[in-house]
Formats: sequence, C-alpha cells, structure tokens
Amino acid sequence: MTSEWKWERVMMDFVYGLLVTPKKKYLIWVIVDRLTKSAHFIPVRTNYSLIRIVELYVSKILTSRFWIKLHEALGTKLNFSTVFHPQTDGQYE
Repeated sequence: MTSEWKWERVMMDFVYGLLVTPKKKYLIWVIVDRLTKSAHFIPVRTNYSLIRIVELYVSKILTSRFWIKLHEALGTKLNFSTVFHPQTDGQYE
C-alpha cells in the first residue's frame, strides 16, 4: 500500500545502546514517513531496560480497546511488525 499524503503512514522504532548524552539520554525514538522518508529522531531518557520499553510499546496498554478506539476516531490504523521481517516492514531493514 502506497501513501498519497505525507505522514499518512509512519513507522516507529527505537535505537538503543548509544552513548549517553550530557542530558542523560541514551535512547532514540525514530519516526519515519514512508512516502517521503522524512524522519524525526527524538532522544529519550528512561530508567527502563530495553525489554521493559518493548513490553510497554506493545503491551495491553497500547493494544487495548481504548487505544484502538482512539486511533479509529483519529482516522489512523495500527499495523505492528517485527524486526527483520521485511514482509511487513521493509523500510528499516
């Protein structure tokens, strides 16, 4: 499926294990527009391990009925993919 508008379809991922910045941020949240390949890189500070961040990212909190209804109201669609699985998301790989 190809997007017709900028930021209509985005992908999100986390880059972890980087050197700590002066503001103690060592995690980068990457958000990429599939059409234009424009990206936002958001430095994040967290006390959670990578495993805990992933658990929060795909937990019941994010996949709950509330989250689904919120995205329906906004006109957006959730499409989860896994790392190194180009059949669902060839953008990052």
